[in-house]
Amino acid sequence: MIRLVIVDDQALVREGMGLILGTQPDIEVVAELPDGGALLDLLARCPDAADVVLLDLYLPGCDGVRILRQLRDRHPEPGVRVLMLTTVGRAEEIHRALAAGADGFVLKDATGEELAAAVRGAHAGVTALSASAAQALWPAARPPRAGHRPDGNARLATLTPREREVLTLIGRGMANQDIARALTLAERTVKTHVSNLLAKLEVTSRTQAALLVRELTEQR
Repeated sequence: MIRLVIVDDQALVREGMGLILGTQPDIEVVAELPDGGALLDLLARCPDAADVVLLDLYLPGCDGVRILRQLRDRHPEPGVRVLMLTTVGRAEEIHRALAAGADGFVLKDATGEELAAAVRGAHAGVTALSASAAQALWPAARPPRAGHRPDGNARLATLTPREREVLTLIGRGMANQDIARALTLAERTVKTHVSNLLAKLEVTSRTQAALLVRELTEQR
C-alpha cells in the first residue's frame, strides 16, 4: 500500500484529490494538509508517515520548492517521494522542481488515472510527469549541442534491438529493477543499456528519452 500525503492550500483541491486517489486499491491517503509547515511537522514527528507526497508548487508564505529543499535537507536519505503539483506548468518551473529533488511534476488538470499513475511511478523510483507537464517540458527538454545533430529518427535508428526493448519499457514507466526482471537481465546490464541509449539519443534523462519516442510516434 502506498501511503500518500496531499499538500495544497485550497481545501477543494486537496479534498477532491483525496477522494479520487483514495479509491485506488493500492493508495492510502494518510493526510491532507494546507501548507508546507504542516508537512514538515508531520515528517519531523514521524519520518515514515508517507511514501509519496503531492506538494503544491505555490503555497502561502513559502513555495513548494523551498519546502522540498527543506525536506531534502532534513531527510537526506532516500525515503519519501515528492510529486510537485500546480495549475500551470512552465518548463522553467518543472526544471526548478526537478533540480531541487522532486520525483515528478503533475498539473492539476491531470485525470485521476494520470494522478494515480504518477503516484505509482514516483513510488517506484521513476521520474513521473503527467501528460500536460510532459508537453510543457518537451520544448526545453533537448539540451543544446554544438554542430550538426541528427534528427530523432536517425538517433533512434542507432539503437540496438536490446536497447529498443529497454526504451520501450522505460516508456511504460518501469524502473531498472522491473526491466531487468522482464527481460531476464542483471540490473547492472540494464543500467548499461540505459546509459548507452541516452547517449545515442542525445538526451540526459529517461523522461526525455520517453518523450522523444512519443513525439516521433505522433509524427508518423
